Amino acid sequence: MDQVLGVWALVLSLTLGILAGILITWVTQKRAGKAWGFKKPDFRQSLTAGVSGSLLAIMNTASEVGFGNVIAGLPGFQSITRALLSMDVNPLFSEALSINILAGITGSASGGMSIALDIMGQKYLELAVSIGLDPEVLHRIASMSAGGMDTLPHNGAVITLLAICGLTHREAYPDIFAITVIKTLVVPCLILLTIATGMV
Repeated sequence: MDQVLGVWALVLSLTLGILAGILITWVTQKRAGKAWGFKKPDFRQSLTAGVSGSLLAIMNTASEVGFGNVIAGLPGFQSITRALLSMDVNPLFSEALSINILAGITGSASGGMSIALDIMGQKYLELAVSIGLDPEVLHRIASMSAGGMDTLPHNGAVITLLAICGLTHREAYPDIFAITVIKTLVVPCLILLTIATGMV
């Protein structure tokens, strides 16, 4: 029951936020028009433009989530998952590598993290406890690792961003890669390096 209430609370808050945004826009456009002599804003036209603009983002995201789910169901993906999650190394290294690669394959940070933790979360926790590792560290590494390779070219957010900006992957992806992949991979790598060398 609590879970259902939580979902409906989220839906209600989003709906109220949208309605508040519409009301604020309508009031401010009306006042600005009177104050600065603008022509009366066409509220219906503004609403239509907003809805049509949001459809692109919704469709791209939905298609990429579907793509990630199809990939996750393939036998080859299951083999890769088993190989990654059965590495006999420090649980932090295994977790970071597994989540990064799975996020890259599915094109989704949450997808990679949920697949890895659904399958091996309990094992990672047991390994961490057995070597005296704080589960908070395990959680932090999982969260940071999910944001590494999730923004590869097939990621829904990347596709939506490029479509809205009118750019191609060739024009813009090198910069996106540098900021969202290289930069975000450096942080978990540095943390793992400090743990491996015993500095922490």
